[in-house]
Amino acid sequence: MTDNLIELRNLKVAFNGCQVVHGIDLDIRPGECLALVGESGSGKSVTAHSILQLLEPSITRTEGSIRYAGEELLGASQHRLRQLRGNRIAMIFQEPMNSLNPLHTVERQLGETLALHKGLAGAAARKRIVELLELVGIEQPQNRLKAYPHQLSGGQRQRVMIAMALACEPQLLIADEPTTALDVTVQRKILLLLKELQQRLGMALLIISHDLNLVRRIAQRVAVMRGGEIVEQAACEQLFSAPQHPYSVELLNAEPGGTALCRDEAETLLAVSDLKVWFPLGGGWLRPRSYLKAVNGIGLNLQRGKTLGIVGESGSGKSTLGQAILRLIDAQGSIRIQGQALETLSGKALRPLRKRLQVVFQDPFGSLSPRLSVAQIIAEGLQVHSDLNARQREQAVIEVLREVGLDPATRHRYPHEFSGGQRQRIAIARALVLKPDLILLDEPTSALDRTVQKQIVALLRRLQEEHGLTYLFISHDLAVVRALAHDLIVMKDGEVLERGATAELFTSARHPYTRELLAASFSQ
Repeated sequence: MTDNLIELRNLKVAFNGCQVVHGIDLDIRPGECLALVGESGSGKSVTAHSILQLLEPSITRTEGSIRYAGEELLGASQHRLRQLRGNRIAMIFQEPMNSLNPLHTVERQLGETLALHKGLAGAAARKRIVELLELVGIEQPQNRLKAYPHQLSGGQRQRVMIAMALACEPQLLIADEPTTALDVTVQRKILLLLKELQQRLGMALLIISHDLNLVRRIAQRVAVMRGGEIVEQAACEQLFSAPQHPYSVELLNAEPGGTALCRDEAETLLAVSDLKVWFPLGGGWLRPRSYLKAVNGIGLNLQRGKTLGIVGESGSGKSTLGQAILRLIDAQGSIRIQGQALETLSGKALRPLRKRLQVVFQDPFGSLSPRLSVAQIIAEGLQVHSDLNARQREQAVIEVLREVGLDPATRHRYPHEFSGGQRQRIAIARALVLKPDLILLDEPTSALDRTVQKQIVALLRRLQEEHGLTYLFISHDLAVVRALAHDLIVMKDGEVLERGATAELFTSARHPYTRELLAASFSQ
């Protein structure tokens, strides 16, 4: 017998002969919270998935030992693994929208787990489902039983995933990046919920994350992974107060630091007044038409060479505001670039101004064409908006790749051959090559590791200094906003609740919602 719930000994995992986990040892004790942290590609998720043998067997070779309560799982039968999966050992995945079946209601998805492992059906199952939804903090759970995943917010979907994982009262809950795709306020609520449930139910919790400062609020022990190896293990407070490995120190210092440099007064580049984007919800004929007021009468001014941060939770209207300013969606109100009105221009008249207004999107993999090489992606705008010949365009691509810190020799590769941080540099190069006046940065770092976030923020700062760029920076991550934005507006439900200089808002926020965002981002 052993005192550990899970024991990994000399665990090695290889995909198609390429080893990605290199002989690690790891213990998870009953009732404890262990955090497994490291950058993307370090082997965290592979290690966690190995416990339940969730890796594709046709391409995976796993060696070593994986023991659950003393029982060897490596080589166990599929029947035995099915008994454990979702019953004794449960898992919460990173993206609930991809993990939940879009064709099944909340009741049916939770009911499947209860029917498989507990034999519950009908009224008994429905009663248990309501209890589980109440347990994870879903308001009015009876009204959510017939809801589909797309009808829930990101935080609600994650809570449904947690309810499914807890349905059979597991001894171990594995949470694989459970808050990465969520706003800071929702992140905090989900972490506090996991901590409360772990303590109340007495289960062990393995939480996987790339953000050390996030897991500090919940973990008792921390194991740091890099390159498929565990480089350090320690009690949580010990690791935070006296990290031993240089990589642990690097992760702890990875949060984007500093504040945006003060700039002298300059000409107003962008002026927006009474901007409205209302989406019709129904009505007409005999019923009054109702609207979702995504952006409701917003005004702002942005000086050349400065960064305006736009913060708020998902659904607050941040991205809609940015897209309306760039005339990517229809809006009412006044939008002026150096005094020139954009709202009156047709598509053809607006086209010459497009090169002055560029955008970098949240997901670089989704915004870069997989069928085009990096050189073709970056040169595409030059073909439309310049008179350069092929040789001149290639030279411009080479120069801009150097500016964003990429080797020009890689320009003939395709997006899938680059890391997330490299792909975001390519997206920045695509916007920068046209020498724009204004760049809209729509959550450009939210999908990246903290260490890569820090690099991208430093790059954006340098490019702004060298080229006098003006940024509209949309984010829900206040640590990143503080490092880059000179001024700030706080949005909720399509309206601006507070605005001012970034430094002032961070030290003396007036609105309760702003203070809530700050508390969620920086409290330990």
